[in-house]
Amino acid sequence: MRPLIIPIFISHAGCPHRCLFCDQEKITAQPVHLTDPQLVRETLDAAMGAKGFDPSRNLELAFYGGTFAGLKKAHMESLLKAAAPYVHSGLVKSIRISTRPDSLDEQRLALLKEYGVTTVELGAQSMNDRVLALSRRGHTAGDTAAAVRALKDYGFKVGIQLMPGLPGDSNETFLATTQKVLALRPHMVRLYPALVIRGTGLARMYGEGLYQPFSLGEAVNLCVESVLLFEGNGIPVIRIGLMSSPSLLEKDRIMAGPWHPAFGFLVRSAIHSKGIAPDLEVPDGAAQIRIHAPAREISLVRGYRNRGIKKIEKITGASVMGVVPDDTVPPGRIRLERI
Repeated sequence: MRPLIIPIFISHAGCPHRCLFCDQEKITAQPVHLTDPQLVRETLDAAMGAKGFDPSRNLELAFYGGTFAGLKKAHMESLLKAAAPYVHSGLVKSIRISTRPDSLDEQRLALLKEYGVTTVELGAQSMNDRVLALSRRGHTAGDTAAAVRALKDYGFKVGIQLMPGLPGDSNETFLATTQKVLALRPHMVRLYPALVIRGTGLARMYGEGLYQPFSLGEAVNLCVESVLLFEGNGIPVIRIGLMSSPSLLEKDRIMAGPWHPAFGFLVRSAIHSKGIAPDLEVPDGAAQIRIHAPAREISLVRGYRNRGIKKIEKITGASVMGVVPDDTVPPGRIRLERI
């Protein structure tokens, strides 16, 4: 059963500086403030008191945004201590945090372990030191590798967050990053293509003509390659593209870059389209066909706004008269029926 995640956003808290691309308030729709223990308790109580709450779900408390392990040690401990009764009672099964690769030391690792943190996601962004320097990230690829090793030594599940398309990045550079992350064997990966958000350093570079983000098509194609590499090697990609938020969608907030409200679906449907390529032989040159596909994959077959269907029609030269659920078809495949 997938965990039920209760998020608490600590936008920019614990970060030593602002990276070139960062506007956490707009990305998360949460203002910068110092999260306190009372908010942790109120958030958990509200979740558990919500209509339809199922205590049998694997409830996970997640501290997103900011740099959790970069908080002052006493503040970090106060937040974890607020969650401790819920963990000890079994209501909260796990805790997840996001942090920078250079924010961890032995004391903080021990503290996270003591209070029931199970998953640590590292905002690595790139494994290319030039890209990291140009983005004013403040850490190196070596810091990420060291952090992954230390977290694994402590028994944490490790996630890595990557941002294709930062200054100095390219298809080749990012695929090299993918290979370096593969070698680290994290438990999961998130992909967030870089966007130009008004008010950031990246926006200033873009306005001065010093930075050009990936186009939507370029970012989709690159993420397809990266996802295939990760998942082909047993590392799940659990998020592709930023989640929408009201503040992020304010008029002119996103100035440029590969933004799409269904970016992850574009990538997943493109991957599915690659997988069904061997199945696109039309039976006896039929002019009309029906597609059989596993029920759970019909949306992937159709693609965003039926673009998948249009592509199948272009390749086969036949009109698609319908897509029917058929679980006798293997996952990731389709069968064409002549009409």
